[in-house]
Amino acid sequence: MASSRQAAFFDLDKTIIAKSSTLAFSKPFQAGGLISRKALLRSVYSQFVYVVGGADHDQMEKMRRFMSELVGGWDVETVRDIVADTLHNIVDPLVYDEAVQLIEEHKAAGRDVVIVSTSGLEVVEPIGEMLGADHVVATRMGVEDGHYTGEIVYYAYAEEKANAVRALAEERGYDLAECFAYSDSATDVPMLEAVGHAFAVNPDRELRRTAMARDWPILVFTKPVALRGSLPLPPAKQTLAALAVGGVVVAGGVIWANAKRRRVGA
Repeated sequence: MASSRQAAFFDLDKTIIAKSSTLAFSKPFQAGGLISRKALLRSVYSQFVYVVGGADHDQMEKMRRFMSELVGGWDVETVRDIVADTLHNIVDPLVYDEAVQLIEEHKAAGRDVVIVSTSGLEVVEPIGEMLGADHVVATRMGVEDGHYTGEIVYYAYAEEKANAVRALAEERGYDLAECFAYSDSATDVPMLEAVGHAFAVNPDRELRRTAMARDWPILVFTKPVALRGSLPLPPAKQTLAALAVGGVVVAGGVIWANAKRRRVGA
């Protein structure tokens, strides 16, 4: 009898990516004047909440509502152009070398690689393509006539990640008992519980406690490498200089902003 299919499910931020996947986008958006001062201050608060002990469910819901209100009306193609330009020219370093090696090992073993992230599809999909992922699961915004409606139509967070993993297993014939999952966050415990081989990567305090109680291996990734040095990138697009929209890309309920670089242009 043929062996069942297997997959390795990876969270993105702080698991594959050495920082928030949205942090790489703060500089071009801020430099281009694409986010208001009020939104920037809210974004800095979001960063503070996430870094200091992690955001709880209520805080994530508040940030989710803030995000859905902020993005309404933005041009989808403009957002995609900014992401493409930033990935090519700014993200350096970005990915953990240890994560890249793990992905390569899983693919060599014949397993599908799936990125399951709360970040927005506009960010996760191109990163997934460059990493050679077979599939991505990410937060999706509503779109109408080429613009975001401001509605979050799918929120890939907490238990919903586990639901997505189980749905993919049903669709693709994965044997979850033989599958792998990797994450840094306690919010992903449902996803980790859904597979037979769970790993905590650079875990937060709560996930570290859970991993130790359940004998899940704890991995420490410390070597971020330049994305452009490890993976093929699409041609650069000269888009940022011509942009004049009042917004910033949504990515998983948290917008990151680099407060230290906030200055009034001369």
